[in-house]
Amino acid sequence: MVNMETFILIPGRTSNQGCGISEGKFGPTYQAEIHRLLMAPVDMQRLEIASGQRVRLRSEHGQVDVAAEPAKGDELPSGLLFIAYGDLSSRLMGGDTHGSGMPTSKGIDVTLEVLPTLPLV
Repeated sequence: MVNMETFILIPGRTSNQGCGISEGKFGPTYQAEIHRLLMAPVDMQRLEIASGQRVRLRSEHGQVDVAAEPAKGDELPSGLLFIAYGDLSSRLMGGDTHGSGMPTSKGIDVTLEVLPTLPLV
């Protein structure tokens, strides 16, 4: 059985991402920030997603596989997801900038699919 649900994705910048830029975009701090998805703990519990478990996000523009982690406290309401701007978030955005030079990046409708965990060999 495939466990899928629709969410609203809000990409943005994080303070750790800003600090990590001093190491460079390929440094470990920056890369860790852009390769994780934050979810409301209640959504993770309801969907039986463990911290670090991989999920697949699909928008009308693309899809990515990413590790899910719980947001702190009530920092993220149920039904919303957060991912830092980077390679993965860009794959989910369209190319239309509406003349602003920046693609629409807030309020992206995505489908989240929980990926199966692989057994240890």
